[in-house]
Amino acid sequence: MVMSWWSRRWARMKAAAEAGMTTAEYAVGTLAACALAAVLYKVVTSGAVSSALQSLIGKALHAPF
Repeated sequence: MVMSWWSRRWARMKAAAEAGMTTAEYAVGTLAACALAAVLYKVVTSGAVSSALQSLIGKALHAPF
């Protein structure tokens, strides 16, 4: 089957348009991962969570064997 000039042109345009979408999806995914990491960092370094972690580690270190 021989593709017409328009069919080949349309296929190239469609492939080129979808190639950029992959890069945009990676960019949005990377941005979302960074935002989640920033939120988790703020939660873990907050006063309440920090003191709870210190208490938990202190109990674990002073546990009798």
